[in-house]
Amino acid sequence: MRRQWLLVALILAVLGVGTWALVRFGGQTAIGVGQVAPGFTAKNLASGKPVSFDSSYRGKVTLVNVWATWCEPCKEEIPAMDSLYQTMGPKGFKIAAVSIDRGGEAVVKQFAKDYHISFDVLHDPSGDIERIYQTTGVPESFLVGRDGRIVRIMLRGYTWNSAASRRVVEELLATPAS
Repeated sequence: MRRQWLLVALILAVLGVGTWALVRFGGQTAIGVGQVAPGFTAKNLASGKPVSFDSSYRGKVTLVNVWATWCEPCKEEIPAMDSLYQTMGPKGFKIAAVSIDRGGEAVVKQFAKDYHISFDVLHDPSGDIERIYQTTGVPESFLVGRDGRIVRIMLRGYTWNSAASRRVVEELLATPAS
């Protein structure tokens, strides 16, 4: 009898986790390496216009970075991202850095100016990017190949200007879109 109760409890626990995952991720599969990067729209702070991932970045090697101005690891990571972009941008590498700041554009624009950011700074105060990419915090980054598939996911600050990062981006740039 005790074994039957344990089996029932185990089945209910498994069903509960499955239900939680469907609710948490809106019934969609969790984002992972090898999956096609989801599309999103955010405001480009340089142009003041909305841009979509699909029309502006799809087919290009792109680093999608979800960040915020108040995030200390983001403050450390941004200069390394800019260094990587300065080296690889002329070769076709793109960065779509999506701020989730809810305090308004002015804060994000000032941050970009203070940190001398040369890549695309986007703003999504609604937080849609967090839901779409299923982030759990900031910074989180998704390196996307020309084929639109996620190659790497970094869940905290990362040294993007390292030799290893440059090598990965160079390899991706050398690979044609399929």
